[in-house]
Amino acid sequence: MRIVMIGTGNIATVLGKKLKAAGHTIVQVYGRQAENAAALATMLNAGACSDWDALNHDADLYMVALSDQAVMGLEKHLQLHNRLVVHTAGAVPMQVLRNVSSSYGVFYPLQTIRKEIEQLPEIPFLLDANSVSAKEQLQVLARTISGNVSMAGDEERLKYHLCAVMTNNFSNYLYVQAAGYCEKTGLAFQQLLPLIDETAARLHHATPRSVQTGPAARKDLGTIEKHLGLLKDEPQLTALYKFFTDQILNFNWTSNDNHHS
Repeated sequence: MRIVMIGTGNIATVLGKKLKAAGHTIVQVYGRQAENAAALATMLNAGACSDWDALNHDADLYMVALSDQAVMGLEKHLQLHNRLVVHTAGAVPMQVLRNVSSSYGVFYPLQTIRKEIEQLPEIPFLLDANSVSAKEQLQVLARTISGNVSMAGDEERLKYHLCAVMTNNFSNYLYVQAAGYCEKTGLAFQQLLPLIDETAARLHHATPRSVQTGPAARKDLGTIEKHLGLLKDEPQLTALYKFFTDQILNFNWTSNDNHHS
């Protein structure tokens, strides 16, 4: 496929690399900042532009990897008639592109993506489009760069996005807090990485409910009090600890779950 990438951030960079490696041609990269567009275009062996009037209008696909707000205002800058255009946002309805082209859809990567990473991650894709032929084109394209491709409408995709925020962003915020406590108290956060890795690995073979461990899950009130004692001068961490502990204590765990250490 001949593809124009609109955007120069994390998603545009990583998807651009994957698509190029799969044999697709990145015709052009658009970026608001000329230097950023030129840098990514050089990486992808593509042309670059920072002016909407200079955008190539002869590609097979236009992939919009911009902020949610920029995607929703795209029709002010871009008119593609019947060319296939997709956005990559999880929480933006497909219909925001209806005034950009008569053929439009969504190419949402359900993955945390950073352009600095050297090894490109496995990325599940959730797709949608406003016609059968466009859906088929997107499925063919996605399967050249991923073994995990599904169709998902706006509501389903938004729910996946919500779950992604809870499992990825919220858990990472707890890592931020734990790392800060480690630094303050002279501990090495790296000592916790095997624990983090093992917990995530278990979810490939078991449900989150079945692998829940810790003092709250086993109702070890003595250990909970010791932890709160350590946090007596940390009001934010105390609030987080109490919130999650109360949630776990009051959750209806199945009776056959094994809770230990």
